[in-house]
Amino acid sequence: MEWFTKQTFGELLDSAVERFGQRTAVTFEGCHLSFDGLRSAAQQVARGLVSVGVTRGDIVALWMDNRPEWLHVEFGAAYIGAILLPVNTSLREKDLGYVLRHSRCSTIVLAAQSGPTAYQSILSDVMGSREEGGLGSLRNVVVLDAKDVPDGWLCWEDFLSRGDGVSETEVLSRTRESSADDSALIMYTSGTTGKPKGVVHSHHAIRNVTDQANRLGVTERDITVMFLPLFHAYGFYEGPLLTLITGARMVLMRRFDPAKTLEAIETERVTMSFGFVTHFSDLLNCPSLGSTDRSSLRVSIMAVGPIAMRPIAYATQARFGGKFVSGFGMTEIGPCASLGFLDEDAYHSCETSGYPLTGYAFKVIDPESGRELDRGSQGEVLVQTYQATEGYLHDSERTAELIDEQGWLHTGDLGVLDSAGYLQILGRYKDQLRVGGENVDPSEVEAFFLEHPSITDALLVGIPDERLGDAPCLCVIARETLSDDSIDELTAFADGKLAAFKRPRYIIQLESFPTTATGKIERHTTKELAIERLNLGTG
Repeated sequence: MEWFTKQTFGELLDSAVERFGQRTAVTFEGCHLSFDGLRSAAQQVARGLVSVGVTRGDIVALWMDNRPEWLHVEFGAAYIGAILLPVNTSLREKDLGYVLRHSRCSTIVLAAQSGPTAYQSILSDVMGSREEGGLGSLRNVVVLDAKDVPDGWLCWEDFLSRGDGVSETEVLSRTRESSADDSALIMYTSGTTGKPKGVVHSHHAIRNVTDQANRLGVTERDITVMFLPLFHAYGFYEGPLLTLITGARMVLMRRFDPAKTLEAIETERVTMSFGFVTHFSDLLNCPSLGSTDRSSLRVSIMAVGPIAMRPIAYATQARFGGKFVSGFGMTEIGPCASLGFLDEDAYHSCETSGYPLTGYAFKVIDPESGRELDRGSQGEVLVQTYQATEGYLHDSERTAELIDEQGWLHTGDLGVLDSAGYLQILGRYKDQLRVGGENVDPSEVEAFFLEHPSITDALLVGIPDERLGDAPCLCVIARETLSDDSIDELTAFADGKLAAFKRPRYIIQLESFPTTATGKIERHTTKELAIERLNLGTG
C-alpha cells in the first residue's frame, strides 16, 4: 500500500464531491441523488449516530434492501470511525440473533418491512428471546418507514432530528481521528457450511476497486446497474465504492428482477453490469430480452468458476451485449482478486477466472503436503495480498486456519494457474467427493451431464456411505418430469464415458437449487435435500 494514497470511505466521499459535485451519483426508482446530496445525507446520519452515543470502533449494523438510506448509513458511519456491519436480508430470527450477539454491535438501522418480510417484528422477537448471551451490547435501534416503534427505539425521522444538536465540527473531528488502516467493515459469510464467520476489512478496499476500474477503463461516462445486494461484498465494492472512485452513475435496484433490470439497461443507457451466473442465466432467459435495446452495454462482469458455468459465460458473451469479462474473488480477499482484460479472446474471457490484479500473488499447492505445484497442475488456490481480511471476528482459531504463518490465505478453492498466469477456478476443493478412496471433482461430472439434452442444470453431492465414504448423487433440473425410464437412460448415458467411481449412484430431480440471497447455489443445503428425498438419514 506504500505507493497508493490511503483514504477512509468518508474521505473518499469528500474527494468525490470535490470532483463531481452536483452530478448524479445514484438513480433509484426514478429519483436522483447527487454526489453533494449523498454527502449531506451521510453527514446528517453521522450527527445522528453521534447523538445516540456511537463512538469510533463501535459496530453499526445495517439491515435493509438496497435503497439510498443504505448509502447514507454506510458513509455516515465511516465519517465518525464506526465499523459497518451489513446484514444479509435473508436472515431470520436464529441467524440474525447469532450475528448481532457474535458481533457485539451497539446500533442497528433497519427497514420496518420489505415486501412480506417484517424486519421490525423479527428483531423484536430476537430481542425478546432468551438466547444465551442476549443482546446486551445493542443500545440503539433505528427503524425506517415505521408507523410506530417500541419504547426505547427510534424512528428514522426522530433519529435524524436528534442529530441537529450535533455540530459539523464534532463530526469533522471524528473524521480526522479515523485512519484508513482502521477496521471499517464486517461482512458475515453466508454460513452455508457451519456458523457464519465475521470477515473484517479496513478501508483498503478502495485500492482494490481503483485497480478494477483502471483495468476496465471505467470513467464518469459509465452507468452501472446494481441489483446485487449491497450487504454482499460484490455489490458493496462494485456499487457505491466504484461510483465514488470513478464518477460512474449507479442505477440502484431494490433487488434483482430480470425484466426490470433489462428495462433499466434500456431506459438508463447502462454501460456496465455485474452478476453471478444465476443472474445472467435469468437475464438471458427473460422473455423481454429480445425486445430490449442493450446497445449501450460496454462490459459485463461475472465470476466464472466450475466448468458447468462456462456455457452461460459464452452465451452472455454472444447474446447479452458488449464485452464479457470474468473474475474471481471471495469475501476474505475482495470480490475481484483476479479480473480479465477488455481485449481478451473468448477463451480467456469465458473459461478462465481472469488475471491477478496488482497487489495479488497466487499459487497452487497440493493440500495434503502443502507443496507448491507447477503451472498447469490442479490444487488448492492460495492468495497473498494487502486486501486479505484482518481475520475472522472473535475467532483466532479459524483465522489461523485461513491464513498461514507466511501470510498465504487458503481459499479452499480448487484451481489451476496456466503458463501465462491466468487463473482457472474449478470448484470448491472442499466439495471434492472421496469415493472409495478416489477423489471426484463434482464440476467434471456436472459438466458431463449438462451435455444430455434433457438436463438444464446439474449438481453432484456426496451422500454419506459406510463403504464408499461418499456415494455420488446427481441432483438435476430437467426440461420435463423424469420417469424411471428417463433416469435409467441418464445412468446409461455415463456408461463407458465416466469412470465407475465418478458415475452417480443416485439421480434425483429438483425444481430448483436452493441459493443464498446473492444467487450462489447452496451445495450443502442441496445435499441435505437429497438425503431427505432418498430417506437415507444423515449416517
